[in-house]
Amino acid sequence: MTHIAELKAGLPALQLELSDAQLSLLDGYLTLLAKWNHTYNLTAVREEQRMVSYHLLDSLTLVPHLAGGNRLLDVGSGGGMPGIPAAIARPDLQVVVLDANHKKTTFLRQAVIELGLSNVEVITDRVEAYQPAEKFDRITSRAFSELTEFVKLTGHLLAEGGQYLAMKGVYPYEEISLLPADIAVSEVIPVQVPGLEAERHLVRMVRR
Repeated sequence: MTHIAELKAGLPALQLELSDAQLSLLDGYLTLLAKWNHTYNLTAVREEQRMVSYHLLDSLTLVPHLAGGNRLLDVGSGGGMPGIPAAIARPDLQVVVLDANHKKTTFLRQAVIELGLSNVEVITDRVEAYQPAEKFDRITSRAFSELTEFVKLTGHLLAEGGQYLAMKGVYPYEEISLLPADIAVSEVIPVQVPGLEAERHLVRMVRR
């Protein structure tokens, strides 16, 4: 099965519809990720075919939950997940992918150029030092840190009325119990990634 065929097969389970052009961009991104991974160690997943479920479909599970915002920050983006797939699926969204690792952001800049993603900005910085001109409606991370550290380091970046959307594996009971008093968990959404036999949860958090 081709990457695009596997993506098409997985989209209905995510309640997503993407155009052929968007599918082609996701396929192009995956090809770049696999190519650069040999040199830059962007992901521990080495087999290109496994990247479809582990990276693309997993990242796309975020997209149905982005309603109500037009600026998304992906913290500790690494190889661009979930920010790049989200930006492809939602071209109306302004996405900032941020990572402190220069090698990773070099890859991200090249991917943005080659794929023509005008709605993506790549930032090389530590999240606590990042001072954008405008704050973000939605802040996400996929493998950045525990929840308490995530909200602590990004507190200055969340817009009034904004939401945190943390992508997690198993239900993070302990991490939730340690959250500061000014952060409320509005919901924890179980997520099923097509082709992936692993638990996934999306933790939506807001300021009290």
